[in-house]
Amino acid sequence: MTGHAHAHGDHSGHSHAVAADADRRWLRAALILITAFMAIEVVIGFVARSLALISDAAHMLTDAASIVLALIAMRLAARPARGGYTYGLKRAEILSAQANGVTLLVLSVWLAYEAVHRLIEPPEVTGGLVLVTALAGVVVNLVATWCISKANRSSLNVEGAYQHILTDLFGFIATAVAGAVVLTTGFAQADAIASLLVVALMLKAGISLVRDSGRIFMEAAPAGVDPDALGDRLVAADEVVEVHDLHVWEITSGDPALSAHVLVEPGGDCHKVRRTLQELLAAEYGITHATLQVDHLGEQDAAGELLRIGHRDSGSSVSHCADTHGPVHRSGPHDH
Repeated sequence: MTGHAHAHGDHSGHSHAVAADADRRWLRAALILITAFMAIEVVIGFVARSLALISDAAHMLTDAASIVLALIAMRLAARPARGGYTYGLKRAEILSAQANGVTLLVLSVWLAYEAVHRLIEPPEVTGGLVLVTALAGVVVNLVATWCISKANRSSLNVEGAYQHILTDLFGFIATAVAGAVVLTTGFAQADAIASLLVVALMLKAGISLVRDSGRIFMEAAPAGVDPDALGDRLVAADEVVEVHDLHVWEITSGDPALSAHVLVEPGGDCHKVRRTLQELLAAEYGITHATLQVDHLGEQDAAGELLRIGHRDSGSSVSHCADTHGPVHRSGPHDH
């Protein structure tokens, strides 16, 4: 007797659609704000002959690009699964998050180079226009950051856009402080020192995004879930003798999935065990997308023997689950 079960989380309900629409609205509001200010900043940058302001505008261009990428990824991820893409295009969001992380890292290298160059050869200070524009940039980025913070930041995709805007906000604050220092004390290197502080923040945000999206691409277990401990928890359930081929991963951020082969003691109720384990996974681990193959102990040996007889002429030996992946969890004194 074998029980197969598929438990899927509700990803198509009304509340999820409303939340996704709200997320898109908040992101669009931030995009309009940033694009409008960026255009003004470029004009002022050329009028004031300020490389700092033009550089800030370039950074804002990457902010706008990150939001556009996030919006495209959200639309792709919302498409239903069809054809060869059995999970749909949910991982488009993770691709977007990784692109945002890589962009932050590349930009931080360029800004670090520029900052070191300015430490050695500080540029001419362009006056109060830079300070006023930087302060206006702080206000615009505060509003844009607030807009994106209202969206669902548990999505790595939205978090990527948020980190871009937040870094830019710190950049404007640093530029404003540096502008004030230069104007009041004449210490021209203040701008470069402020830039290096922003570079450190960009590196931190970029590394975090690349690492988290990389874990999902490499099918790692969700953060905070120890597969070994989870396997021990499953095998401790009533009537369960062994759990192997245990895999736990994330389809996209916040959407964990699990599959496992569970062996039940002879005479045990496979369907009851499967329901119990799925309830446990949902309640304790938040895993609602679980596929469990449940067999009675010994059934797999009989199946393996039949396969061996069938393949005797070819000299091959085939058995059920001959090559299990990962540790084998057993009940009783021998855990693994």
